[in-house]
Amino acid sequence: MAQGEADASADASTNDAKTPRTDRGRRTQRAILDAAAIEFGERGFHAASISSITRRANVALGSFYTYFDSKDAVFRALVRDMSDQVRDHVAPAIRAANGQIAAERAGLLGFLEFVRDHKELYRIIDEAEFVDPESFRLHYATTADRITQRLTAAADRGELKPGVGEIHAWAIMGMNVFLGLRYGVWNTDHPAEDVADQIASMLADGIGNQDS
Repeated sequence: MAQGEADASADASTNDAKTPRTDRGRRTQRAILDAAAIEFGERGFHAASISSITRRANVALGSFYTYFDSKDAVFRALVRDMSDQVRDHVAPAIRAANGQIAAERAGLLGFLEFVRDHKELYRIIDEAEFVDPESFRLHYATTADRITQRLTAAADRGELKPGVGEIHAWAIMGMNVFLGLRYGVWNTDHPAEDVADQIASMLADGIGNQDS
């Protein structure tokens, strides 16, 4: 997916959530999204209900429709919201890292930490493939695009081998997804730092420019 296509899809997804005009409205919408994450994470899309989401959020049923038109709309908005939460959680550590291998290590470590606190992420994103395929595709396409931009910029700086780009980005993203499943959702028996260290070593040997 080209960046322009991703941006257009992102705008469409954002429209599933009506923009609050007040701080109180933003807090209410946040409460609904957080409750929806628990509801969909525990029960799945089809068994989840709007009434249960509003009970979890401790808001009136009418408040839900102030911000979302339907269960489908809140689900689409939630997929986008969780994708943004992952991005916002890992971005500061990536920016602060010294070198691209360290940045990818920081990104994986931040992702593992996020997943351990938000295990519902996997069920929600997996269900999106069938409930709303465009949101599912957008989640991964925009994530891969961010990684691609980081890798190509680092290759241009001479930190990585020439030609490192989109294919490597999808490979890194796929690896991180399954590492998150194994070491974030299924079991947390390995320290996240150790997992990130081992992958950083593998990346350095595989795509690091030994001449730099």
